[in-house]
Amino acid sequence: MNKNRLTIAAAGSGKTTYLVNHALDRPNDESVLITTYTEANELEIRKKFSKINGFIPSNITVQTWFSFLIKHGVKPFQGSMNDDLFEESVNGLLLSSGKSAIKRSFKKAGRTIQVAFNEDSEFKKHYFSKSNKIYSDKLSKFVIKCDKSTAGSVIERISMIYSHLYVDEVQDLAGYDLDIIKLLLKSSISVFLVGDPRQVTYLTHNEARNSKYKDGKIQLYLEENCKRLIKDGIDETSLNVSHRNSQDICSYSSLLYPTYSATKACQCAECRHKKIKHQGFFLLKSQDVRRYLEKYNPVQLRWDIKTKVDEEFSAMNFGESKGQSFERVLIYPTNDITRWITDNSVQLKNVTKAKFYVAVTRAKYSVAIVYDYSGSFTASGVTNYEMVS
Repeated sequence: MNKNRLTIAAAGSGKTTYLVNHALDRPNDESVLITTYTEANELEIRKKFSKINGFIPSNITVQTWFSFLIKHGVKPFQGSMNDDLFEESVNGLLLSSGKSAIKRSFKKAGRTIQVAFNEDSEFKKHYFSKSNKIYSDKLSKFVIKCDKSTAGSVIERISMIYSHLYVDEVQDLAGYDLDIIKLLLKSSISVFLVGDPRQVTYLTHNEARNSKYKDGKIQLYLEENCKRLIKDGIDETSLNVSHRNSQDICSYSSLLYPTYSATKACQCAECRHKKIKHQGFFLLKSQDVRRYLEKYNPVQLRWDIKTKVDEEFSAMNFGESKGQSFERVLIYPTNDITRWITDNSVQLKNVTKAKFYVAVTRAKYSVAIVYDYSGSFTASGVTNYEMVS
């Protein structure tokens, strides 16, 4: 069996449980690293270990991608990049929401032009803040260059420490992160990648490197750059069943990503043990929102805080809801999403489509979308929706 694998997971498929159980099956004398992009997901993995096993075994390490790169890619080799770094400590990470290390900016033809510190002549200012924290958008590039300057010692050292590497939420990796994945696939480590490319709700890096593969195109990256390394290890079926969503919700969310196999709802007794009257996909006029909230108490999901909601009931932004699970949701669509609802051929921006997918797939039983439809309105591509009035 190929030692490297990519598993594409649908929303609600039990991805974290799958990953944790797989890691627990490794022999105790084999060291395992599980890494994921966000601190919130790292915490979820730790909680899952506690729930399934009671504790995290001593041979398994769980940490964020950033922590992993700083600990194993930066600190042991930082002096190889710059002599000054032999005598200095890297004091952690500075998260950058945009382009970091900006030297100056100016307006030209109505556009803001940003000039960054030069990597060669202004090395430390290019990679590090004044407090000697490495910029998050420069971290993976720094690690790649450390590995190159030490003739592969970074990856060699990691492969001596860990036998197995699990990368959760792999769709969040971009830029030079993908180059690191390729090097790890080439090493002696058994690499297991898991993620849902449909849930890229924000850009982790805004850089030119590997820009073709941003927005969750990890499968395309592997097929075009690592085909020999991944071989037949791309799995699109094992995690294509949702233990959260009803079949109506699965069918509707699948319309957003027709290039992927349609998600199916798990029909086991544990997942479908309740007989719920109000299930499915619904359209709701604005005038009926209050009554619907009072009757069914769904969580309101909105694009951002600017969207008007009923403040007496719980509300959350689309992106914030990622990883959450609710019995019911009430969605306030953007104008673009509204157009897509009436015509599925409308092309949504990647981030809009991903956030809407996340919002729809948070619900176990029902999804209601606020839409002031006319009497003759038909939701495109949906045969099992109802209008609530």
